[in-house]
Amino acid sequence: MIDRKKEHEPDVLGLSALLITTMPEMEKVVQALQNEGIRGKVKVIIGGAPVGVDFAHRIGADAHGKDAAEAVTLARRLVAS
Repeated sequence: MIDRKKEHEPDVLGLSALLITTMPEMEKVVQALQNEGIRGKVKVIIGGAPVGVDFAHRIGADAHGKDAAEAVTLARRLVAS
């Protein structure tokens, strides 16, 4: 995933979890971006049924989207700022 980020240089990375068991992977992705020194170069939006705003803040994501439409709005806002 980190290699793809470096290759494509996206402005926003969206992560979604459908099960509670996959939520820790979101935190690992944010930490991996931090470890590689590229966390400040990409905005991270998370979402999915078990995910909430508190979890987003706890893992260091930039935003939480309740659905895909809201995630698009958030992505546009984050890229514009």
